[in-house]
Amino acid sequence: MQVTQQRYYTPEEYLELEATADYKSEYIDGYIIPMAGGTVNHNQIALNLSTELNFAFKKQNYRVYMGDVRLWIAQKRSYTYPDVMILADEPEYFNNRTDIIVNPQVIVEVLSQSTKAYDREAKFQAYRTIPSFQEYLLIDQTRIHVEQFSKTGKKQWTLREYDEEDEAIALVTVPFTISLSDLYNKVNFELVDSEVQELNLEE
Repeated sequence: MQVTQQRYYTPEEYLELEATADYKSEYIDGYIIPMAGGTVNHNQIALNLSTELNFAFKKQNYRVYMGDVRLWIAQKRSYTYPDVMILADEPEYFNNRTDIIVNPQVIVEVLSQSTKAYDREAKFQAYRTIPSFQEYLLIDQTRIHVEQFSKTGKKQWTLREYDEEDEAIALVTVPFTISLSDLYNKVNFELVDSEVQELNLEE
């Protein structure tokens, strides 16, 4: 993760820049960080999960948001764009802006080569300061592998890993189950090597 410029931006300045930017960036306590470009595998996984969630919650009071809805993390003074968010009730908007919410219960990130360490560590730490946040999924796009963190108490989280196609992920905090075969449907792992090579060339 690289900062665009070594200068401090206010949250208001970030939102003004983001409104006219050609690409999305996240905001971390004064610094603007451009988001990595999405791959077809990344997009396919997020779409597969969101589609199944939307169908499962069709007649239930849950909301599913994918990609473009911004999350404000008050304690960390940060804005992020989680790949998928699940809300257990009506959205709570920050400053009455319907493009910014503050109350996700489940957050999902599809890991990329350039951001996977950030998603596992600093971003997870930031998400844990959100009072409504109860569950975190980290989905690998380079192989069949999912990490599921669920909150069991104050400052207590459990981890479960999935790496077999015939397994199914059951969310702990909302009534939803998806098989890994459905989650990874149409994902082409043969693309991974070429994408890694391109990333290495860019570096």
